[in-house]
Amino acid sequence: MIENNVLITDDVATTLREALADQSYNKIAVIVDEHTEEHCLPLVAEAIGEHWLLPIKSGEENKILDTCAQLWGALTEASFGRKDLVINLGGGVIGDMGGFVASTYKRGLDFINLPTTLLAQVDASIGGKLGIDFEGLKNHIGLFKAPTQVIVYPDFIKTLSKRELYSGFAEVIKHALIKDATYWKTISGQSFDSYDWNHLIKHSIEIKKEVVTSDPYEGGERKILNFGHTLGHAVETHFLHTTERLLHGEAIAVGMICEAFLSYKFAGLEEQAMKEISEFIVGIYQPKQIDVQLFDTIIQLTLQDKKNHAGLVNYSLLKGIGRCGFDYQVSKQLVLDSLFYFNSLLK
Repeated sequence: MIENNVLITDDVATTLREALADQSYNKIAVIVDEHTEEHCLPLVAEAIGEHWLLPIKSGEENKILDTCAQLWGALTEASFGRKDLVINLGGGVIGDMGGFVASTYKRGLDFINLPTTLLAQVDASIGGKLGIDFEGLKNHIGLFKAPTQVIVYPDFIKTLSKRELYSGFAEVIKHALIKDATYWKTISGQSFDSYDWNHLIKHSIEIKKEVVTSDPYEGGERKILNFGHTLGHAVETHFLHTTERLLHGEAIAVGMICEAFLSYKFAGLEEQAMKEISEFIVGIYQPKQIDVQLFDTIIQLTLQDKKNHAGLVNYSLLKGIGRCGFDYQVSKQLVLDSLFYFNSLLK
């Protein structure tokens, strides 16, 4: 067990069965997408027992109010009450949206997260941030509410494509950069195919839990978890409805490179560290250049970032590898320079 409500297990069925035995829910709903229904549900269906299956379409583009309405409608039709349970069997989209739906339905149902992607296991399912996208803006509507239980079964990631695995790995990189220089040396000193995923998942959860426990509602230190996310979310938002759609971690990889540059220019990160971070991320993700004509659009999207205050964009930046500060305000020109720096790495 890691802290209070997060369990890592090598026997997901038994762990889930024991968690459910501790409660007396009348009804259980399981939210799945087409991937988790096929690959993950068979591993836990017997442990859950009788349940209502609530399928949705996968993808960030479906993390919207229309899908919530579909789920609220299904719960209403099945006469779910406040003593019933929702199980979110999926990645970040299902965890964010399923928790939001459960927490707002009849002022709140219990929910359990069964994260099935690397991204969700190390980051999205931990810490009680719930939300959906609204009018194209990432996680624009949401709330804080902790799940009753998070059950992490590392073997679920064996069902992922390489691209999805890379996407989740961006959050592992972030955890190392903001909080643990030794961890950074470990991951940057190995090839991707040689990682001990069980160890990385456990260590990243420990970092996320430590930060969240110290600041549950993001009033201060929790903001460091947003390193790479101010520009990363803006990039993700822009490309979400294009033919060049990026996965969350792919956009955060872009954001971390740009914000490493800002960290060097503004927060004390050494130039060699900036280059080390940038080269490692480029080597993993092989990103494409961003059209210069999109730079102003991306910067405009940062004005909707949730860390902003009084109309000012606040960045979380590295003071050094393993050390991160927050509430940095940088000029538009410096942000433009960071995007030019990103493109310069890819010539």
